[in-house]
Amino acid sequence: MEAPADKLRLYSRWWVARGWNSPRAWRTIAIGVIALALVLTLIRKPLADWLWPETRIQQLMDEGRTALAQGRLSAEDGSGARELFTAAAALDPDRRDVQDALVKTGQAALARARAQLAAGDLATARTSLELARQLQAPSSEIEQIAAKLKRGGGDGDGVDQLLLQAEAAHVAGSLDDGPDSALPLYQRVLAVQPDRMQALQGRDDALADLLVRANLLAGEGRLADTAALLQRVEAYDPGHADLPGAKAALNAALDRRLQEGERALARGRLPQAQAAFEQVLAVEEDAGARQGLQRIAQLQAQEAMRLAADFHFDKAEQQLAKARELAPDSSDVANATRTLQRARNAHHSMEDSLPAAERERRLKRLLAQLEEAEAREQWLLPPGSSAYDRFKAAQALAPQDARVKRAAARILPAARSCMDDNLRGNRLRAARTCMDAWQALAPTDPALSQARRRLAQRWIAVGSERLGMGDTAFAVQALEQAREIDAATPEIEAFAARVKQVAP
Repeated sequence: MEAPADKLRLYSRWWVARGWNSPRAWRTIAIGVIALALVLTLIRKPLADWLWPETRIQQLMDEGRTALAQGRLSAEDGSGARELFTAAAALDPDRRDVQDALVKTGQAALARARAQLAAGDLATARTSLELARQLQAPSSEIEQIAAKLKRGGGDGDGVDQLLLQAEAAHVAGSLDDGPDSALPLYQRVLAVQPDRMQALQGRDDALADLLVRANLLAGEGRLADTAALLQRVEAYDPGHADLPGAKAALNAALDRRLQEGERALARGRLPQAQAAFEQVLAVEEDAGARQGLQRIAQLQAQEAMRLAADFHFDKAEQQLAKARELAPDSSDVANATRTLQRARNAHHSMEDSLPAAERERRLKRLLAQLEEAEAREQWLLPPGSSAYDRFKAAQALAPQDARVKRAAARILPAARSCMDDNLRGNRLRAARTCMDAWQALAPTDPALSQARRRLAQRWIAVGSERLGMGDTAFAVQALEQAREIDAATPEIEAFAARVKQVAP
């Protein structure tokens, strides 16, 4: 049997003679080199730690000191001071500086627990204290802090002291006025001792007193304050026995306030009605209160048109601004805006001061032009030469002239008849023009509301018929017209749903 040395000599001779030219030999060498590189890569760090453990320990110590300085005492990902120093201790348990570093970490955990305890952060203080215990900090200091935690805080801020402070605040009537009032103090006690009967009873009594205040506020009509108080009570104890009764009292007060708003609106007391409706809406969304504000806006818009007809533009603008604030998208507001603009244009077209003869001459010419436009049924169009424009210009010159008043009395019935005639013939755009003239001449006419509703309904009827014939473009225009004329028309919603199905 050949010895290993003989085999090695034979292989060396073969390599010198033929190995340089053998592909198989070179493949074997390449595979061996790659395998060696992989092995070295995988075991580089353990190998370095085994060969040069001092370098690895120093690196862990440096990282641990940095973590300790930054306040990272412990971390699940291993980057905390406790984890880094423990890893260094595993490599060399007898190193003095490693043990000192662990002691410093324990002291830091104790200091943090004391600070958290002083701040009242009991949960995190317990966590820090547990870390100090794991790091074998002095047991006397650990037990001292643990005793304070069991009492719910520091010596002067224990559970008994907190209860005394809570009861004193309760007697003084300070129920929920800040951190030193009764309810927050009771909550601090219950956070430490959830079953402390004295604190539970005290909190229940304080909440009952708070609900008495809520009922008084509801009786005084301070609805928003009442709602806020009930929310605070519910945050402390949503199952308090007196809470449903207090909520019922608030709902009753809301209903009373809504009725007061309706009565004020019926009597024309718009500011009082608006205040009532807004007070209800400040607590909850209510359809009746929202509709009440819409009706107020409608009345304000009508008043703006009446004032514009008498050339009281500043007052008209004030009324219109109020209406626009309540219902910016209302058709009444849009109509009042157009009426006010037309009245301004008519008024500005006249000079402020004219000689009597010139004023009379212009007045006669305007009245003659008015009759001509009336004969052609040009109520609002073309702009500047319509019957309405001529009438407003004449009114601006001589608002008290009997001839101007007779013209108004003559134009108004004509505008009504014009609308009815065009409505019967389904000439809806012409009917809209006549209705606008009617509204401009008599903005507060109670029959206008019904006329707008009839015209909007006719637009919907014709639009629905054309939609059935596939004329989607006309149906979209009809929907826009109906909304602009009277957005409260009941049929609009269903028609809009049909249009939406076929139109983008």
